[in-house]
Amino acid sequence: MKLFVIVLFFLLLTAGIVQAQEATPPSVEFTFTDEMVLPSTSVKDQHRTGTCWAFAGLAMLEAEMLRTKKPAADLSEMFIVYHAYSEKAEKYVRMHGNNSFSGGGSFHDVINMIRKYGIVPEEVYKGLCYGEDKHIHGEMDELLREAVEAVVRNSNGKLSTVWRDAVICTLNTYLGEVPERFDYQGKTWTPQSFWRDFSGLNPDDYVEITSFTHHPYYSKFILEIPDNWSWDEMYNVPLDELTEIVDYSLQNGYTVAWATDNSDKGFLTGNKGIALVPVKKPEDMTESELIRWQNLSDRQKEEETYKLKQPVSEMQVTPEARQLAFDNYETTDDHGMLIAGWAKDQNGKMWYKVKNSWGDYNHHDGWFYASPAYVKYKTTDIMVHRDAIPPHIRKKLGL
Repeated sequence: MKLFVIVLFFLLLTAGIVQAQEATPPSVEFTFTDEMVLPSTSVKDQHRTGTCWAFAGLAMLEAEMLRTKKPAADLSEMFIVYHAYSEKAEKYVRMHGNNSFSGGGSFHDVINMIRKYGIVPEEVYKGLCYGEDKHIHGEMDELLREAVEAVVRNSNGKLSTVWRDAVICTLNTYLGEVPERFDYQGKTWTPQSFWRDFSGLNPDDYVEITSFTHHPYYSKFILEIPDNWSWDEMYNVPLDELTEIVDYSLQNGYTVAWATDNSDKGFLTGNKGIALVPVKKPEDMTESELIRWQNLSDRQKEEETYKLKQPVSEMQVTPEARQLAFDNYETTDDHGMLIAGWAKDQNGKMWYKVKNSWGDYNHHDGWFYASPAYVKYKTTDIMVHRDAIPPHIRKKLGL
């Protein structure tokens, strides 16, 4: 009898737990359907380096080769990084150390290096000569910085004739000597002939565009971000036209190289794989929720806002809000990726589908989803093919 009572108790307890679980609504995750993704190459891994700009820029050019019916290619990011570092060192010394010098860069660096030096396939130049299977640049970055700083502060009274050799020697040691000629698919190439004949792309077809109010629209200006070490100019357009260019590009088969801020709290890494700018709207709360919200501290409200389990209301982004975030260093130029498509969430809202360069780090196979509001608010600049710009905007820019 005692055993029967115990068994009955546990049966009732189990039933109660199951009933309680059934009464509790399941947590809703972000789900995406109706996806449209343009042809692109596989997700790469920049690993522990600041070279996202090279990965994103070449990801776009690889997609451009597919768009123009050229063979699929895996282009060497480290070939671009090698030459960019060499050029950066020259600029840094000429500026007496008053210029940016790091592993970071911009999309135009990819175009500029290709225009000057060409490009090679990944299998020809992997840039891994330091005992690692993946890119880790901390030591190399430090040695390069120490080399150029030593040149700038030297007490010889003038620069030596060999200081550049110290930079090149370090690059050769870590990344390897860049090839002057190489064999690929049964043919001998130079980096310049490979770019010209194998890719078939014209570097002059690619332009960078941004949107800020501290410079006139429909003009070019040097975007004031540290990674724009070469001081290249970008076209400036109104905010609505910036997003119009992104949408027009995707609708017409062109991917978009996207520079943005990935340090914002709305950029959620891990398995969520989303980027958004959530805002709590009191008018959407019940009376009890509103009372609870009003009793929270500012920090608690912020933490609550980013505990996301499903799509939420987002900030209405204006040019003024975007400019203020940039001026206050709230929007920084942190990361470059490739916008290659879009999808809809469970509420029917459209999101951009973005190819990252962190390997297969989430359950979206290394891709993630960015809301239109996030793209509007946190974009520093984009790079597109000139034909991916709507004709009426292209006319205003003189392109």
